[in-house]
Amino acid sequence: MRYLGLDLGSRTLGVAVSDATGLLASSYKTIRHQEEYSRLVDEVSSLVKELKIDAIVLGFPKNMNNTIGPKGELSLRFKERLEKVLSIPVYLQDERLSTKSATDMLIYADVSRKNRKKVVDSVAATIILQTYLDKEKR
Repeated sequence: MRYLGLDLGSRTLGVAVSDATGLLASSYKTIRHQEEYSRLVDEVSSLVKELKIDAIVLGFPKNMNNTIGPKGELSLRFKERLEKVLSIPVYLQDERLSTKSATDMLIYADVSRKNRKKVVDSVAATIILQTYLDKEKR
């Protein structure tokens, strides 16, 4: 089973993809947008077809006290849009601190600030997807 991991931000969509066995997640790309969510749904739909994706894992940003704020509501609406257009399941994965973890990993790898900005969202999507895959494996 092949998965697509998504980290939805206000200006970018980080994308990660799993291997064919559904065990390992890899960073794929970052899509820039200006809150054009219908265009994003079209781009994700194209990726699903191109990469032969069986399911999507969407980052679900919760507040630290486990409540759902405006960003979480946005992810829920985006999930609904994806499910209407695609005929594959869309799973939510708690993404608290995924961008911080991604940034820390990139700093540790000595990636320059300029280059970090380009890839941090796709690395965060990779963390979200790998967390989901590890959880499913157990």
